[in-house]
Amino acid sequence: MIGRLVANRLADLLLVLLGVSIITFLMIRLIPGDAVQIMLGANSEITPERMAALRERVGLDRPVLEQYLSWIGGVLRGDLGESLWTGAPVIDEIMSRIGITLELTLLSLALAIVLAFPAGCLMAYVRSSAGDYVVRVLTIIGVTVPSFWLGALMLYGMYRLAPGFPTLGYVPFSEDPVGNLQRMILPTIALSLPVLATLARIVRSAMLDALGQDYVRTARAKGVSETMVVFKHALRNAMIPAVTTVGIMAGYLFGGAIVVEQVFALPGLGRLIVGAIAERNYPLIQGAILLVTGGFVLINFLIDLVYLAIDPRVSAR
Repeated sequence: MIGRLVANRLADLLLVLLGVSIITFLMIRLIPGDAVQIMLGANSEITPERMAALRERVGLDRPVLEQYLSWIGGVLRGDLGESLWTGAPVIDEIMSRIGITLELTLLSLALAIVLAFPAGCLMAYVRSSAGDYVVRVLTIIGVTVPSFWLGALMLYGMYRLAPGFPTLGYVPFSEDPVGNLQRMILPTIALSLPVLATLARIVRSAMLDALGQDYVRTARAKGVSETMVVFKHALRNAMIPAVTTVGIMAGYLFGGAIVVEQVFALPGLGRLIVGAIAERNYPLIQGAILLVTGGFVLINFLIDLVYLAIDPRVSAR
């Protein structure tokens, strides 16, 4: 049963990636502007002959279907193609930037999880109290505030309060751990706040449902401590919807990091994709978006496996 479930999820994953590859390939060709003309734009002498020669060299003179089949065939062999501008392998350009985006995503996810679960449990335990209402209002604000706006506001506030604090740019952790963390604090908070608020509200709702179940009343009747009731019995059964949200939000964070990177001048995958779109660098856009999508569906696949560990009844569905 479990093996069949895993196989079905893997099949779904491959179908999603195939669909995304087709949609991405077609959609980016609808972006206004000619990639070849943009590449020759800095040259004062643009002739139809030169444009035709360059179009043939980069393979844009072939039919769209042929271009797609050639590209997807290379993807299946582990080759994402070459950048139209630099001629470097797309995978190398992505790998040189993705570490920054992953660091920001993982730090934001870790911060959201560490704070959201205690906050959600606290709101459920002290429900209908003044503290519950205060935290709920704060979570609503957190959900509605855009990360990029919050990031810009935090930059301004930090500039006014601590002008010398490093807030822009990136320093590798291996070179300067302190400088790296200093520059990642603000973008991590800005990116994680909406996820933290959403996750806390879902944990609260799930905990309220769990605390009203018969097994919780039975545990209390047997004299089990309130801490054990909340964190051992109720929280375990409330984790399924929370884990679902973590999986979805991980993909959201990875995509949201692309925007936050622009605010804090982080040279990650987001700036690479934005630059590739401006240049109409088709292979780079295709490879980057396919990789981001692949990461998202892979996270959801891993979440399905976590379901089995938390609640084996999922395998019977």
